[in-house]
Amino acid sequence: MDRIRNFCIIAHIDHGKSTLADRLLELTQTLSERDMEAQVLDDMDLEREKGITIKSHAIQMQYKGHILNLIDTPGHVDFSYEVSRSIASCEGALLVVDASQGVQAQTIANLYQAIDHGLEIIPILNKIDMDSAQPDVVADQIVDLIGCDLDDIFRISARTGEGVQPILDAIVEKIPAPKGDPEAPLQALIFDSVFNPFRGVIAYFKIKNGTLHKGQQVKFFNTGQDYEAEEIGILRMKLVPTAEVGCGDVGYIISGIKSAAEVKVGDTITDKENPCVEAIAGFEEVKPMVFAGMYPVQADKFEELRTVLEKFQLNDASFVYEPESSLALGSGFRCGFLGLLHLEIVQERLFREFDMDVITTVPNVSYKVYTTQGEVLDVHNPSGLPAPTVIDHIEEPFIRAQIISKAEFFGPVMKLCLDKRGTLVSQHYITSDRVELNYDMPLSEIVFDFYDKLKSISKGYASFDYHIIGYRSARLVKLDILLNGEPADALSTLIHEDNAYEFGRKMCVKLKDLIPRQQFDIPVQAAIGAKIIARETVKQVRKDVTAKCYGGDVTRKRKLLEKQKEGKKRMRQIGKVQVPQSAFMAVLKLD
Repeated sequence: MDRIRNFCIIAHIDHGKSTLADRLLELTQTLSERDMEAQVLDDMDLEREKGITIKSHAIQMQYKGHILNLIDTPGHVDFSYEVSRSIASCEGALLVVDASQGVQAQTIANLYQAIDHGLEIIPILNKIDMDSAQPDVVADQIVDLIGCDLDDIFRISARTGEGVQPILDAIVEKIPAPKGDPEAPLQALIFDSVFNPFRGVIAYFKIKNGTLHKGQQVKFFNTGQDYEAEEIGILRMKLVPTAEVGCGDVGYIISGIKSAAEVKVGDTITDKENPCVEAIAGFEEVKPMVFAGMYPVQADKFEELRTVLEKFQLNDASFVYEPESSLALGSGFRCGFLGLLHLEIVQERLFREFDMDVITTVPNVSYKVYTTQGEVLDVHNPSGLPAPTVIDHIEEPFIRAQIISKAEFFGPVMKLCLDKRGTLVSQHYITSDRVELNYDMPLSEIVFDFYDKLKSISKGYASFDYHIIGYRSARLVKLDILLNGEPADALSTLIHEDNAYEFGRKMCVKLKDLIPRQQFDIPVQAAIGAKIIARETVKQVRKDVTAKCYGGDVTRKRKLLEKQKEGKKRMRQIGKVQVPQSAFMAVLKLD
């Protein structure tokens, strides 16, 4: 056990975590040169295309007789749950900061989490070879942040490999070996799992006490199910089977589990004959922030979608779902996500990995509705809102947002936050040209496009992190969209009274462009209760019925036009308006 080191890499998005992981793999010769490629741990096509890490990736390296278990983590605020799981299974962390961008909000959030778990922090200053780098300024920021000495900070360029070698020695010297008792009953924490169509569920774990042998009878603590460890091993670039995995080490187990529901991330694996007394205190329960409905494009694919979501949840534990039904879309699922990027990624992954095309409704957050009878209802969906006469007041979730930006963007960032109903809590200058702003804001306001807008007004420099601080009462109304007089329940939203008119008008204009033209006029209306607040019309496609009249009396033309008018009227009464998927997505991108 003295020879094992478990550590993760934490940083803000795009500060060079995956590139540093590449260099460490090269230096420890875990991969041959032929197999080496950029961001080798990001094995999903989606990760490579977007240049972000979505999943934590575990891999084992050998260095000077030591076993190093590295977990590369995502940096985007929407995947912070992946980071919390990695931190729970490590004893140390490499804190990577970009020398050109300095300390960002997500860096601070992940750092505090690591310190709470008692991890040994190794500070690293990356990208020192860039022209815009300010290593001395940023080094001072790191010193202020974690209180280390200037000499403790490693200055490296992960791209060129400059200065990376000493980090490996520091990992061996500074990060403590895992603590545990190899003779005690087996106790191992599951921190991730994947579904393999041939082998069943593969669970990744870290052993806290005891040892796991191949063929051993094991029991999962929370579900109470017992299995045989058919194959166990360690995580290299591929899974490497071994006869046993020792105390403090990280490995995988395959035990022929075919049902995704039997494996819970955060569960404890123990011995069937000699079980441990209590489960390992797992990481915190995931708290979804954004809810959206997911429906199969063909109604008969409902069961298939359920199976796909079960398998997907194994690989993404921060995703939660429950069945629901909608008037317009039939049966589907109410899904919870950590943010809008998370929603986009889940939708894309379902399509790529499982070939499952889904319709996603307008995302919203969950509200607490207090009725006049004194009941409290949790409402995730505008269609679940009780009648206005029964509602006493509605409370919505509020967040504390921490924004770090360059001083020159101070004004536009403040304006953006105020437009989103934010109230300034505090502001202070970290350095002469970097300012930190703390705002209390409604979560519903930042769900849509806040992050994108913040990035564009600050030219990509501002960083953003948030946590929930509770519920506060708000003046909210339900905004319905009527197509041809019928409410499209998938497009209805709960919105603040002051923004309802503006939002309704924009929705109508947008939908007018997106809904295909029919043989009859389609009115697109936004309504609050019975009051119509905005309207646009999708004009009909008309056949020129008078083309065959060449000359003759005007009454002949009149007769044909009247006949056409009657037909249009009949059509409009029975006509159904199909809303394309692009319309649901465009609502999110409303400016």
